[in-house]
Amino acid sequence: MLIVALTGGIGAGKSHVAKYFHQLGSYVFDADLLARAAIERGSDCFDEVVTTFGDQILKDGDIDRRKLGEIIFADPTAKTKLEAIIHPEVQRLFEEAKKSLPQDAIVIYEIPLLAESNSRNRFDYAITVESDEEIRTVRLKERGLASHEIVGRMAAQASREERISHCDLVIENHGDEDALLRQVEEIWQSVLLPLAKNHGK
Repeated sequence: MLIVALTGGIGAGKSHVAKYFHQLGSYVFDADLLARAAIERGSDCFDEVVTTFGDQILKDGDIDRRKLGEIIFADPTAKTKLEAIIHPEVQRLFEEAKKSLPQDAIVIYEIPLLAESNSRNRFDYAITVESDEEIRTVRLKERGLASHEIVGRMAAQASREERISHCDLVIENHGDEDALLRQVEEIWQSVLLPLAKNHGK
């Protein structure tokens, strides 16, 4: 089983790339979705997060992820506390999910905070998706984020240079879907399939 980290700055297009890899035959997991599952109402993490951050983060009995996001992006200490609660459970959920996969699977693990979490050693290979800040800003505004939220979230993440230093390969995504798909197909055929074949020996 080949485990590939897929990272990149917010709005760079990681999910598009992950979708293309899935269409080519990979199994895709999203760390953010696993993190959401980890704090669902009724879970141990839910109780611990509410105890740590208070009822202010609740909305209709569930954790308001937007409110929680505002808190952690404004306060590095709060961010560290949240990660200490959630990350072990996210890793457990991922390890549990992997048990049902075939041994020759190529797994793409979408992880926005690869560099920040110093978790490169958990993966066999790492790819970062990079895009111009202006293009990322437009995409994020289309998602409904305000300008101050975009600035704060970009500032809270590792720089392009830091992400690249943790990765084996860079995908450039400047808005051309065909060019992006061609890059993904080339990486799949020339890099990941041969790696997976050798990895299984």
